[in-house]
Amino acid sequence: MLERKRHIARIVGADSATVQRLFGEAVRRWRATDVRVAGVIEETHGLTGRTCNAGVLRDVLTGERHSIFLEILPPGKICHVDASGAEQAGRSVLAGIADSDVVVLSKFGKLEAGGRGLIGAFEAAAAAGKPILTTVAEKHLEAWDTFAPEAEIIAPSVAAIERWWSASVETDRACRKE
Repeated sequence: MLERKRHIARIVGADSATVQRLFGEAVRRWRATDVRVAGVIEETHGLTGRTCNAGVLRDVLTGERHSIFLEILPPGKICHVDASGAEQAGRSVLAGIADSDVVVLSKFGKLEAGGRGLIGAFEAAAAAGKPILTTVAEKHLEAWDTFAPEAEIIAPSVAAIERWWSASVETDRACRKE
């Protein structure tokens, strides 16, 4: 009997903006073939001279934009990321996970490593057995490996994403036959 394995993948080897563009392209391609997608993709704020590129998380199902950028930096902080905005985005994703075929989550970063941000969406998608596509900064790999030790590592290309997706679909079909 085949064990139903969570198909989780993280893209490595590209900057965040490139990965987010790849996520957007994957979502467009999947939707064109009636694949149901849930998740969020990051859009940067575009401001120069900032340590943090946090901007907004756009829900791929509803188009809703969730600000994750703090205009005024709290004292003693160097990053403008707004944890409450990321958590709000994560909650919005939860509604679409059950009916989705795949979940795309912008990244597993410092918030998720600390149990905040999109972690609820990551956990819900994994518990539902949904394929998850994301990216992870190297400094958060220890927390990521605790969450998804079996995650596949894929190259930053549409072709690599499609190979991962095809393998996910085939494994799911094989499990359903048993």
